[in-house]
Amino acid sequence: MPSSQLTPDDDAIDTEYLARMTLGDRGLAREVLGMFSTQACALIGTLAALPADAGALAHTLKGSARAIGARRVADSAAALETAIINGDDPSQALTELQGSVAEARASIEAILRRC
Repeated sequence: MPSSQLTPDDDAIDTEYLARMTLGDRGLAREVLGMFSTQACALIGTLAALPADAGALAHTLKGSARAIGARRVADSAAALETAIINGDDPSQALTELQGSVAEARASIEAILRRC
């Protein structure tokens, strides 16, 4: 999967990393991106209410983001997870996570339109 065919103008998704993780299988890459986008949207919706398991949900999102090369999402999810663990106010971390997920989802949509 050549990155030039899949990479939109920004780098919200590291498509070279994604290609390595999917062994160059474009169909698998599309499937993984779609699943991540759906999962991220659902988790962000749930996290907005900061439920008791918010730390675990942020951890889940962090792992999923790392798996597809969505580094900003992973970093933002890690910051939210840390804030929750430390008992800090998570509002800023949640806002940053929401923004990075929106950016990644827009990038995914652009990638999927190009394929």
